[in-house]
This record gives sequence, structure tokens and C-alpha cells, in this order.
Amino acid sequence: MEGARVSEAAPQTEPGRFLRLGLTVAILLLLADQASKLWLIFGTNLRLTWPWHITPFLDFTVVWNRGISYGLFQQETEAGRWILTGIKLVAAVVLFFWLKRAENRLEAAGIGLIIGGAIGNAIDRIWHGAVFDFVHFHVGSFSWYVFNVADAAIVVGVVMMVASPLLLLGKKGDAS
Repeated sequence: MEGARVSEAAPQTEPGRFLRLGLTVAILLLLADQASKLWLIFGTNLRLTWPWHITPFLDFTVVWNRGISYGLFQQETEAGRWILTGIKLVAAVVLFFWLKRAENRLEAAGIGLIIGGAIGNAIDRIWHGAVFDFVHFHVGSFSWYVFNVADAAIVVGVVMMVASPLLLLGKKGDAS
């Protein structure tokens, strides 16, 4: 057709196209997070014999985090506990709606990791009053914060969400 214009714009993804992927990732991460915590708390004697030296740079330990990421904003009151729990759950709901609009698999998987991690840590806060952290990396005098599977997933999920538009620049729709 002469004179017809071909659109060079990337095709829009249909809403919810990657919802199943994101929810599957969230559920699998939530199960892995809770299984690791429940096994270490109730299936081992870590609570009584920590730290466990796994490698020269990795220990399993016991830390009950009453704050948010990296132990910030520690909450010793019941009101603080429930406020932080509410914030985690609201964040998961907001991310669910974001997930429904995800434009590619990388973004959907990243959002799923964050949702699963947020819910996993919220469950800890509901049942235990604090989040159970147990992974401790250290090298020489350098010591990283103690964290858990959910925390690691949240960090990886954020990186995936930030990287998604950068990696897919110019390839919008191809990664689906």
C-alpha cells in the first residue's frame, strides 16, 4: 500500500499477560522462604547452638529483626510491629497491581520476588513478632547485614525491575 504508514512503536502488551508468571514466582519464593525459616527454627538446634560456620565467609545465625531492611527503624512496641506488617502487606497489594501491568517476563519475575519476600517477612512479623534473619556473610573484618531468603529475593527483584527497561531498551515486546 502506497502512502500507508507502518507504526514503529513497540506493541503494547495486554494487561495481565505476565500475571501468572509473577504470581508463580511470588508463591515459590514465599514457600522457599518460609520453609527455610521453619526448618531452621523448628527442625534444627540452630536457636541453641548458633552461629553455625558454613564456610570461612558464611555463617547461619539467629537474629530477630524488629525493624525494616538492614535493621533500620527497630520497633519494640506492638503498634510498631503491626504498622510495619501493614506496610509490608500494602506494598504487596500495590505491587500486585503493578504486576498486572508488567511489560515483560523480567519485570514480572522481579515483582513476583518482591511480593513473595514482602509477604514472607510479614508472616514472620505476624507469627513471631519479628523477622527471622539467619544468613551472615563476612570477610575479614567486613560483616554484611544478617538476612534471609525473602530479603535476598527483594533485592534481586528490585535489581530485575530496574534492569528490565534498560536491558530491553529497543526490544520492547521481544522479551515476551
